Amino acid sequence: MGILLVYDVTDEASFNNIRNWMRNIEQHASDNVNKVLVGNKSDMADEKRAVAYAKGQALADEYGMRFFETSAKDNTHVEEVFTSIAKDVMQRLQREQADQQQVSTSSPLKLTSNLDKTKQRRKKSCCDSS
Repeated sequence: MGILLVYDVTDEASFNNIRNWMRNIEQHASDNVNKVLVGNKSDMADEKRAVAYAKGQALADEYGMRFFETSAKDNTHVEEVFTSIAKDVMQRLQREQADQQQVSTSSPLKLTSNLDKTKQRRKKSCCDSS
């Protein structure tokens, strides 16, 4: 699973809500879920911008996420965001699968046989006094 956390670079309140969303993710998603922080509307003029690129990057770094700024309007970096999270999810799933295979092959199974017990029972017959 992967989660995109998207805020509007012209709306500081949407950026501040990222921390609330992260708390929800920590409570309800698996620990190893892939996350990407996305600041949208990067096409807007600087005077309309409420959240600087560096501020978005700093928050992403704090939570250990990738960070992108996008513009849905002019399709800037949109594909890169989806490609990035898809690759991250696939790599994580492959690692988890490899780890599971390693555990199953590195932990030897101990096979026990009841053959000796069966032979002992057969030696005893109805006439044995033991």
